[in-house]
Amino acid sequence: MYHPYFRGKQFELITIRETASMMAQAGFTPIIEPVKETLNGLEKTLSAICDSNGKAIVILNPSYGDHSTNGHNISQLLRDSFLDHKNISAGILLNEGMNENIALELLNEHIDHQPCFIHAGFSEPRSLSEKSHGKIHKNIFIEKNCGKLYRKYFKNSERVLIRDGFKKRKNADYPEIEEFSDLHVTYTEEDMEGFGDFLIVGDDYTEGGGPAYAVAIHLTFLDTNKDNVMYIHHFVSTTKDTPTDPAGKFGQALNKLIKAVDAPNSSIFESTAVSELRELHRNGHFPGLGTVKKLSMKHHIETLANYFGG
Repeated sequence: MYHPYFRGKQFELITIRETASMMAQAGFTPIIEPVKETLNGLEKTLSAICDSNGKAIVILNPSYGDHSTNGHNISQLLRDSFLDHKNISAGILLNEGMNENIALELLNEHIDHQPCFIHAGFSEPRSLSEKSHGKIHKNIFIEKNCGKLYRKYFKNSERVLIRDGFKKRKNADYPEIEEFSDLHVTYTEEDMEGFGDFLIVGDDYTEGGGPAYAVAIHLTFLDTNKDNVMYIHHFVSTTKDTPTDPAGKFGQALNKLIKAVDAPNSSIFESTAVSELRELHRNGHFPGLGTVKKLSMKHHIETLANYFGG
């Protein structure tokens, strides 16, 4: 069903660990693209998923980060520690520069790891589908790179469509509310068995940000008056013209968030992440921007788990 796509930064991995049990119960399968050289956090995260009887897909050949030129250590980690865990799948990223022979080598090397293809710009679908027939556990398509004509070649397996619903801007430029996605409602209309997104982070990868002239907290919600289409609420600090005082700006954004969730007939799900934000508001505490992003990601996962569980 739901396949949230994470880049393996610290707070993304913490988010997965803290929601591992919930995702396992909901039948969600996170996709993880490791971007940091050290794999200790990834190993700890995969162990938490296994302990919860959950599933995950780990990309062997990331496009970004410290393993973008050589994913050998990721392959070694799966072989050494997770070969006996049938719920941990090997993901092969098929981007624009991927050579078919290399893709097939990775496939055969990890044939015991329920291999999955993640299609992200590869240009020879017909040939690859013929040569990989019967060997692939799932075919996962990044929507912006894979039209219906491309996707039709891989009808012989479970198929998942990933849509980036997050329109990345400078924090100061976010509108109050905008549409995020309807794919959680319509993925079967796309002839898919599952769907996914890049949560509230988006597909654009950046290693680190500069000083925050504005602080934004992003919360997704479902509008029951519009067929449960998902929207995203951007709570942006009032102060936007100075790189100083991130704690004060967080407080401004958080005040707006609390006002919105407390409003009559609010559509924002009262998740555990929202409860944590309430606690931060009561205490006047700024936990750092990484933790704020983690809470937004947790809320997104909880909102979808509640939707499918309800």
